[in-house]
Amino acid sequence: MTQRATNGISDLVSFLDSSPSPWHAVASSVARLTASGFQQLNEADAWQHVGDGFVVRGAALVAWRSSTSSSATSPFHIVGAHTDSPCLRVKPRPDGGGFGWRQLGVEVYGGALLNSWLDRDLGVAGRVVLRNGSAVDVAVHEPIARVPQLAIHLDRDVNDKGLLLDKQQHLAPVWGTGAAADGDFANWLGAQANVSPADIAWWDLCLFDTTKAALLGSDRSMLASARLDNQLSCWAAVDALTSAAASETTSVIALFDHEEVGSESASGASGPLLSTVLERLSALRGANREGFHRALANSSCISADNAHAVHPNYPERHEPGHRPLVNCGPAIKVNANQRYATNAETAAAFQRACERADVPWQVFVSRNNMPCGSTIGPLTATALGIPTVDVGVPQLSMHSARELCGALDPIYLARALSAYFSE
Repeated sequence: MTQRATNGISDLVSFLDSSPSPWHAVASSVARLTASGFQQLNEADAWQHVGDGFVVRGAALVAWRSSTSSSATSPFHIVGAHTDSPCLRVKPRPDGGGFGWRQLGVEVYGGALLNSWLDRDLGVAGRVVLRNGSAVDVAVHEPIARVPQLAIHLDRDVNDKGLLLDKQQHLAPVWGTGAAADGDFANWLGAQANVSPADIAWWDLCLFDTTKAALLGSDRSMLASARLDNQLSCWAAVDALTSAAASETTSVIALFDHEEVGSESASGASGPLLSTVLERLSALRGANREGFHRALANSSCISADNAHAVHPNYPERHEPGHRPLVNCGPAIKVNANQRYATNAETAAAFQRACERADVPWQVFVSRNNMPCGSTIGPLTATALGIPTVDVGVPQLSMHSARELCGALDPIYLARALSAYFSE
């Protein structure tokens, strides 16, 4: 691995470890953008800034790099990703338990691999909203909770018949001993957020595995971490935007929330966030409605969301001839039924970007007899009419509390995205 790649992976590890929730993924992105001279704008203000900037809406972010040579009808080059990952979310009234255990009420967020959350040391992270309307991000990286698995002595058939988990009954973590009382969690949370519990109005909180991201293997060729899907792509998008060479196009990244639950929210890909920002940027360049639509007509989008690497223990689950390998470059994701937005033209365009960046690329197609997931790609293409390609780093254990990918592939993806921005 080159020194540049080593530095890149080190920065990705730092990004992952500092981003235990979608709100923290945005904060990590903001820190990198601000360090590179990007200016934060408020959506409610009149915009005058036409240079490098970004806006934040909840756990979503849109950032752009605009050249002084851009015209009113210059196209947008867009990279989309998402900040959220499947997890366990703390309920509004979480205090419960019994038999000498204090437990937290949690709700399953997204399509989590439930068994992967068992017997892990869990922290708490997210956002606390106070009664005055202000918000405080909180991240407790210490082990606070644990979902204990039933001992094999009490479930003798588990290895032969499989583990069956009821989302309501079996996933409540223990976080203390003794009798539960209403307000226990709020009192503890107030101390962690350095606010009075009486000032807490609401919260959006995730449980997360406190194990840090790490390079694995005798050759350190693998990266294991929570939330690789899809914070890896968020990191690559930010890295590409801040390192891309100047171009006449306007380079944009859109890091959405709520992809794992359908994207239908004010900060999700089905909402108006991206289209509103693009229209306002066009207006700053002097474009009217006609000019904005002319800019869109020449624009393109890369939807970056991780792909399924071929699993060595389950190769039969993959389509022959379309089995992405780790450390062999990003995969172009194809689905004829439009679960991915890729078509021949957009695939070829991404291939050209990879070739300019000297990055290998692969192809992923699902088996005909297996359902295919989806991404923000079709949503963005539908909303804006922009040709879109779906791509992603191949990984194993997708939607697990801890996932695995090749250590080179995040660097490959960032380089390909940078080449795309620099066209």
